[in-house]
Amino acid sequence: MAFAANLSRPLLLSAANQIHTAAFPFLLRRSPLIRHTRLYSSSRNVVEILEERGLLESLTGDALRRQNHPPLRVYCGFDPTAESLHLGNLLALIVLSWFLRCGHNAVALIGGATARVGDPSGKSLERPELDPISLEKNISAISATVTAILGRNNTSISPSSTSPIAILNNYDWWKDVKLLDFLSEVGRFARVGTMMSKDSVRKRLESDSGMSYTEFTYQLLQGHDFLRLFRDQGVNVQIGGSDQWGNITAGTDLIRKILQTEGAYGLTFPLLLKSDGIKFGKSEDGAIWLSPSLLSPYQFYQYFFSISDTDVVRFLKILTFLSIDEISQIETEMRGPNYVPNSAQRKLAEEVTRFVHGEEGLEEAMKATMALRPGSETKLDWNSIESIAEDVPSVSLEKDRVLNLSLLDLSVCSGLLDSKSAARRMLKQGGLYLNNNRVDSEGRRIEIDDIVDGKVILLSAGKKNKMIVRIS
Repeated sequence: MAFAANLSRPLLLSAANQIHTAAFPFLLRRSPLIRHTRLYSSSRNVVEILEERGLLESLTGDALRRQNHPPLRVYCGFDPTAESLHLGNLLALIVLSWFLRCGHNAVALIGGATARVGDPSGKSLERPELDPISLEKNISAISATVTAILGRNNTSISPSSTSPIAILNNYDWWKDVKLLDFLSEVGRFARVGTMMSKDSVRKRLESDSGMSYTEFTYQLLQGHDFLRLFRDQGVNVQIGGSDQWGNITAGTDLIRKILQTEGAYGLTFPLLLKSDGIKFGKSEDGAIWLSPSLLSPYQFYQYFFSISDTDVVRFLKILTFLSIDEISQIETEMRGPNYVPNSAQRKLAEEVTRFVHGEEGLEEAMKATMALRPGSETKLDWNSIESIAEDVPSVSLEKDRVLNLSLLDLSVCSGLLDSKSAARRMLKQGGLYLNNNRVDSEGRRIEIDDIVDGKVILLSAGKKNKMIVRIS
């Protein structure tokens, strides 16, 4: 895959630390990447920004805190174990974006090889093996998602400049690696005691399921990825969640031992947790996906809109690029007497949805949110209704049965309400809606124009109880 080679930071080795190519033919098929790049000057160091916003957990050293640091090349790995990234991957994309905004370069490494093994970090059981067709599908989908999100949000790219974003696949080099070469040239530098002391290994060894040899080698595979990227692509920083610390330091150790040089750094960010300590990013229905094909922008937006007041300010700092001053202003307004409930949540939902799905996705989410609110004057269409279909019960009824049926009867036979008396009571209370329009007459019957785009009808009893009637 293509990469922004001319933006890579130079790998400069002193004469005393020159690598002896004859000793490591497998690791050194290509000479180190030597590039000259301009110094980057900024009033704020990226590590300082991450720390201020609660996005820094650990650093392998304080060298990254230097002001006027030359442009770094930073990478994060994404194993394609599903066809979409999820909310757990969102922090990695945000941290990469902060590096980009501060003038550095980003590499997203898709684990086409390591996904065949499975990272044991944070897992109680070994991952199921993926078949080649599913793996390739996942690689393609995740590459497209990362490219879209990082490309859309990198404001430093101009039409005439080379992109500071690269998408690579580690299978491109692992497919040529021979086991005996790897054991001889990498494995002998790894100490088993050190490998076993890593949290990801120790916890699994103490569990009932134990750990396979395949999983045990994962940290060496990821460590070798860092070495390879450091040597060939000028990548000098690896980032990851706090559960990746052991894998990241495995890479910095290999670089120091095999290449006999310094200059490789690791940075981790905390896992995303709610104030009650529960992992953020799971709903009752499963993972919160970043792909619109698995979770609509409307559903994504609604997830963030439902965040509690206790968590919303912290999440504005972590998950958005709003200035700290602007977030502080929102926090102050929340304590004031004139605060409109959920205004902070609305801002959070807008910013995160825009980051992941772009302006078009946010517009779709906002349109659906407004159109599906009972009493809204926004015109409904089939796409708006379909965007909430997974969250709203539905029923299929034949067109001939629906036409000329009273709204009260349709409310009962569709399952929106239990009885005609309940429907009549809801109507008298002003809470019965047909396609978001309040109905006041008991004699209201369904007409052909009530069928939205000739496909569906949306019924509402109150603000939250809805039913989609699909016309067959």
